[in-house]
Amino acid sequence: MAVKLELYRVFQEVARWENISAAAQHLFISQSAVSQSIKQLEEQLQVRLFSRSTKGVHLTSEGKILLEYVTHALGLIQSGEEKLAQSRQLLTGELIIGASDTVTKTYLLSRLEAFHRDYPDIRIRILNGTSQMVLEYLHGGQVDIAFATGQQDSEMYVMRHCVDTHTIFVAAPDYPCDFEHAYTMEEIAALPLILLERKASSRVYLERFFQQNGLNITPEIELGSHNLLISLARIGLGVACVTEEFSRSGLDRGVILPLKTAFTIPPRAVTMCTLQGVTPSSAADRFMDFISESNNMAYDLGHSYHFTNG
Repeated sequence: MAVKLELYRVFQEVARWENISAAAQHLFISQSAVSQSIKQLEEQLQVRLFSRSTKGVHLTSEGKILLEYVTHALGLIQSGEEKLAQSRQLLTGELIIGASDTVTKTYLLSRLEAFHRDYPDIRIRILNGTSQMVLEYLHGGQVDIAFATGQQDSEMYVMRHCVDTHTIFVAAPDYPCDFEHAYTMEEIAALPLILLERKASSRVYLERFFQQNGLNITPEIELGSHNLLISLARIGLGVACVTEEFSRSGLDRGVILPLKTAFTIPPRAVTMCTLQGVTPSSAADRFMDFISESNNMAYDLGHSYHFTNG
């Protein structure tokens, strides 16, 4: 028969003080409640736990055996409660994130640095993969948060918007193309294109966009890294399709230049995803708030800058 945990707590206090009155005082309950709890425990276990005398109560041999296990069990429970409290206070814990290499480097890196600075005792792990892969990690319980691009099922995920991304085509400044010309989709498709590998979500999105407009694209080079797209475009091996927000360094330094286009590929959103119906850990919950706060701050600074420079 299952015994209520509180009966064991009373048993431990009585064994500690060897006195019903003292145990009652430390438990903040009546002496009769203590006596009744011990009686109930003895009846449920069908064993005598204490011998009683005018000087107090003393553990029987059976009581001494039980006390050893009760002390250990209640100690473990207390440790667990303390760990939970520390986790809630972000004094300990683990945060596991699923994200692509590109999102990790260009979007998360500075935010991870700031979060680690504020919460150094939270252990951070990152599993890299495509959007589809990190969502599978999320479903498998391998990550707490997945950063994915594209439209996700709102019935399956709790999502927070992070950033919109825009697809552009870039080439080296000395590449034999006309940077003043607005290229049509047909003209872009005819260029020697450098694209991400087929399984990449941005590649799937790009191909789908062209197919919806009756065109197929065949790349000259396929790569597994967004950084490599820029590197190969820089040395003149073709026109790379990149994410503008993740290519700012090369664009700002002028080592790659954007081609003008007569069409616009709709932007995509990077979102933080957690599973519907699953409560995030304290560390994951705080990190998501942290990301949202940093996004709002970035928006406020950007808005202020554009307003000032009118």
